[in-house]
Amino acid sequence: MIAFVRGRVAALTLSSAVVEVGGVGLELMCTPGTLATLRTGESATLPTSMVVREDSLTLFGFVDDDEKQTFELVQTASGVGPKVAQSMLAVLSPDDLRRAIAADDIKTLTRVPGIGQKGAQRIVLELKDRIGAPSGVRHASAPAAEAPWRDQVHQGLVGLGWPVRDAEKAVDTVAPEAGDVPDVAALLRSALRSLSKA
Repeated sequence: MIAFVRGRVAALTLSSAVVEVGGVGLELMCTPGTLATLRTGESATLPTSMVVREDSLTLFGFVDDDEKQTFELVQTASGVGPKVAQSMLAVLSPDDLRRAIAADDIKTLTRVPGIGQKGAQRIVLELKDRIGAPSGVRHASAPAAEAPWRDQVHQGLVGLGWPVRDAEKAVDTVAPEAGDVPDVAALLRSALRSLSKA
């Protein structure tokens, strides 16, 4: 298995980063929060998790080992695949996820696209004793100064399965929070919160 990838960021898309390692471009599927910390042309080191399927090999990249371990752990719950696990980390930090599961906070878990009431209850039941206590580490994302944040947040929401029209409304809703130096990850989380209330 590939534990981490270190190299130059060759390209960034809406849902992935291409990292050049020894002349080979490896595509890593990443959350919008992780993508916001990367810059094209700069060097990066990302912990990775490889998901092997009959018809594909997919590499997921993370901002740190805590995110990677949480991604792998939540997939041990029945009904949670890599896509839902990644959506969970796009909406909630590892510590927020631990807090929600420890507190039986079904409402917080159902904010994640793809997780309904029964799915959230199953996740709590299966992971409560194994997910551990919050570590206290805050995942701060680097501000995305060069890229237009509206486009990144919009595309992140669409990539997570929200309809285009809903994504546009959510971007407009969080626009006042952007400030001078927009934090794309925080804005995306805020947009997801506004969508879950609607």
